[in-house]
Amino acid sequence: MGLTLAEKIISEHAGKEVHAGELVIANVDVTAVQDGTGPLTVQEFKKLGIPKLKNPERSILFIDHASPSPRKELSNTHTVLREFSKEYGAVLSDVGAGVCHQRLVETFVNPCEILVGADSHTCTSGALGAFATGMGSTDIAVAMALGKTWLKVPATYKIEVTGKFKKGICSKDLMLHLIGMIGADGATYKALEFCGETIENMSMSERFTLANMAVEAGAKAGLFIADEKTKEFLKSRGREDKFRTLKPDSDAVYERIIRINAEDIEHTVSCPHTVDNTKPVAALKDIKVNQVFVGTCTNGRIEDLRVVAEILKGKTINPDVRMLICPASKDVYLQALAEGLITIFVEANATILPPGCGPCVGVHAGTLADGEVCLATQNRNFQGRMGNVNGFIYLASPYVAAYTALRGYIAAE
Repeated sequence: MGLTLAEKIISEHAGKEVHAGELVIANVDVTAVQDGTGPLTVQEFKKLGIPKLKNPERSILFIDHASPSPRKELSNTHTVLREFSKEYGAVLSDVGAGVCHQRLVETFVNPCEILVGADSHTCTSGALGAFATGMGSTDIAVAMALGKTWLKVPATYKIEVTGKFKKGICSKDLMLHLIGMIGADGATYKALEFCGETIENMSMSERFTLANMAVEAGAKAGLFIADEKTKEFLKSRGREDKFRTLKPDSDAVYERIIRINAEDIEHTVSCPHTVDNTKPVAALKDIKVNQVFVGTCTNGRIEDLRVVAEILKGKTINPDVRMLICPASKDVYLQALAEGLITIFVEANATILPPGCGPCVGVHAGTLADGEVCLATQNRNFQGRMGNVNGFIYLASPYVAAYTALRGYIAAE
């Protein structure tokens, strides 16, 4: 019986052939926490009584969710992570370096590895051909201590996408379409294995978006076969020697196969208050917007900023709209500066935020007022997500975000 990509990667790390449904203990290559989940991980690690980290140079602590800190209580949790990194030799990614998931793919994770992180969007690194998944803070403490974790091998949904997107359509529209199709719990504890000519032709940036939002369908992981585009990305980041690839067997067993024609995808928006509440832009043109937010681990990469800059260049955002733009990492920020994108944004009256999670997490920077509407390129629109249960969040692509900022209502042209 053939193996899926998830089964192959986990098999290598478990030291034996494994199949969907089995409980296994697997070696872990990279562990990660952020400033929301990390303090509890530190606390639980110290309870274990183990004097050192199993793999300190690949144990990463990110300060990105409240970055910079908006209040003293959060500043104190940041101190916990900084002191732990010094005491145990863990890697610290401090304020301004960027969102953990972007930093992980830029610097820390390689194909065919296993990454476990105390954040649900850890699955972003699956675009590199790694098995990357979110776990609880205590699980990560154990993984940091032992270099191992336990998990149930997930069954796999094969997502096969063929055809060419229409102008302005991108992987964000595809992912929102897929989640709308199968539901926010439609792939609970499954691995989503993306394939097909459309996927093969995608940039790494677009693949990261798909992998990032796999968890919004309930998935354990989102996986891609590492290919020449993966190799080129690693080369650009100084890690070409880390390239390798695994492929699913031709007779791999999939629980479900979903086939999508890219030509059928429209500009898609998730409406409040669930990601699977999707509608085409054309059905939402009466929705006025108070704030537009471009950024996050979903769509804060340089390619996303280029799309927005091309639309905004020489124009001014609607006077009734606040537009916030947050590069996903310091490297993205520097590249946007070098390309003149930041100048375009500022001249259009947008506000630039420091690299990090920004308004997405709802603890600072862009909290909504009662009754306000925000269209964001983030991955989640749960009630209260941006800091106010009386706010309304719509999710869309950078393309839609840019036109919405200009028009003052949800628009794609």
